Amino acid sequence: MKVKIEEGCIACGACESFCPDVFKVEDVATVNEAGVAGNEDCVKEAADACPVSVISVEE
Repeated sequence: MKVKIEEGCIACGACESFCPDVFKVEDVATVNEAGVAGNEDCVKEAADACPVSVISVEE
């Protein structure tokens, strides 16, 4: 699975609250690629919860 944060992140922290092993939010969200394996379900939940829909998930 490939996970990317597209331009437009508002750093609300929703993704990090759903999946802290994968997402880190400071000025913008970043993805810890090493944390994706085994956390696919929470990655999808975080993408669905993103209020500005900037989390891109490719299977």
